[in-house]
Amino acid sequence: MIWKRIFGRSRDEDTPYVLYGVLVGQARSPVFYKDMGVPDTAEGRFEMVALHVFLALRRLRACGEAGKEMGQKLFDVMFDDMDQTLREMGVGDLSVGKKIKAMASSFYGRMQAYDEGLAGMDDGKLEAALRRNILPESPTSNASAAALAAYVRRVDGDLAAQSPGEVMAGRVVFTSPGPLAAEGAA
Repeated sequence: MIWKRIFGRSRDEDTPYVLYGVLVGQARSPVFYKDMGVPDTAEGRFEMVALHVFLALRRLRACGEAGKEMGQKLFDVMFDDMDQTLREMGVGDLSVGKKIKAMASSFYGRMQAYDEGLAGMDDGKLEAALRRNILPESPTSNASAAALAAYVRRVDGDLAAQSPGEVMAGRVVFTSPGPLAAEGAA
């Protein structure tokens, strides 16, 4: 098994891992945690990874059957990573499966809520979903939700503008979320 990981994977098999790495890198941008109110906890980081994977899956759905296949591989990579992370955090073998099942179920619910929020032109529904799923209740959660919703809309548009070939190859480009922190606070 380990030999296949080292020597047996083709470039096509590596692409979902590359794409996932890009998404995780973006989800770990400090601005989310320092300026937008996302909790810098295991749950907060999961939520940001899930949000970025959702945005990539949304774009991949528009890439036809090949995009759907890549989306499934990306989903599998994400939950393999979550499985490994839980084990590294000390979650027992008997509990990991149940936790992964619960995480997958919550992920599907978030995908639906974020899709519905992006479908409307009014950010209220998207902000409410982001506030409910990602942001803790605080005096600044409304401003944080507005900044995060603006970021999500911008990234959704940026991903839609990127060529299907580049997205399918795992070469997605994100603009910095930094300026939105100032916009959301204003």
